[in-house]
Amino acid sequence: MSGLKMKDLRKSFGAVDVIKGVDLEIEHGEFVVFVGPSGCGKSTLLRMTAGLEDITSGELWIGDQLCNDVEPRDRGIAMVFQSYALYPHMTVAENFGFSLTLARAPKEERERKVMDAAKILQMEHLLDRKPSQLSGGQRQRVAIGRAIVRQPEVFLFDEPLSNLDAALRVDMRMELSKLHQQLGATMIYVTHDQIEAMTLADRIVVLNGGEVQQQGAPIDLYNSPANLFVAGFIGSPKMNFTKVKVRSADATSVVVGSDELVDVMVPLSGRKLNVGDELTLGIRPHVLTTDSIGALKGTVDLVERLGNETIVNFRLATGAQWLAVLSGDIVLKQGEAVNFAAESKDILLFGADGRNLATAS
Repeated sequence: MSGLKMKDLRKSFGAVDVIKGVDLEIEHGEFVVFVGPSGCGKSTLLRMTAGLEDITSGELWIGDQLCNDVEPRDRGIAMVFQSYALYPHMTVAENFGFSLTLARAPKEERERKVMDAAKILQMEHLLDRKPSQLSGGQRQRVAIGRAIVRQPEVFLFDEPLSNLDAALRVDMRMELSKLHQQLGATMIYVTHDQIEAMTLADRIVVLNGGEVQQQGAPIDLYNSPANLFVAGFIGSPKMNFTKVKVRSADATSVVVGSDELVDVMVPLSGRKLNVGDELTLGIRPHVLTTDSIGALKGTVDLVERLGNETIVNFRLATGAQWLAVLSGDIVLKQGEAVNFAAESKDILLFGADGRNLATAS
């Protein structure tokens, strides 16, 4: 198994720059997830890694081999696509072993590798079935099994769960996590679903506009987003934002407020801020609580009861829509005026350039 390194990797289609200088190092055995909105460049970056898209400039290393001009079949990678792309006339076993058949591997070797993959994926009892006799989740496991038998250096997954229903996606996330632990393989996974990213990744790489916005452990990105984009993309429901102005500031904290937010003190050191500076304040829905003297005043628009928790959609005085995730037994009614509060340590502030003031260098 091998790691992977990208050095100033770039991709252009004519005058349009799609990947704008990505530097990334992936360790052997690491599970890395590329996440971002549609059009951010994550699938293009994966296809460049696979050799399905040419590299405009920069270097791609797999292990100790420079792979810019290496054919896809010689890169030691296997790719699993959103579409299962199974051969309908072949059995599961034949789909598993097709690449070995093309490579003219001995029959005994083919059978051994097919059975090993079937055991890993718990599909021994399905080897004689054809794709039409399988569920969506089983078909996706066949596509993964086809990759396993090749014993690649790196596994590449391009939104493999997008075609599955919600329950199956949860099951397959568990399957992929177990597979990674069993194989100890290097895996790169592309998704637009940040929940998949949070639950699967050792490390998340957040992309937007062809550039890496931030990379790190899921919990680090959740707690300390580098900028407004990452803060709004990572976390479900997403972070609430509102504009505030600096009321006062010293060496260790800043006081901010607005028409919709009573003045609050936020711990912040090493930042030179002036009274009147406009900032963006961010608070995650899960840290909000109801409080009769809370700094945030809102009017309830919608209450969604989910059993163990209740999601409250409320409107600020300016009309801005916010969310709060509260305990399941909370009693609130549409149109009710409610004050919300959050601990100062859970409040984030972003500068005019969008960067998190607590983490910006």
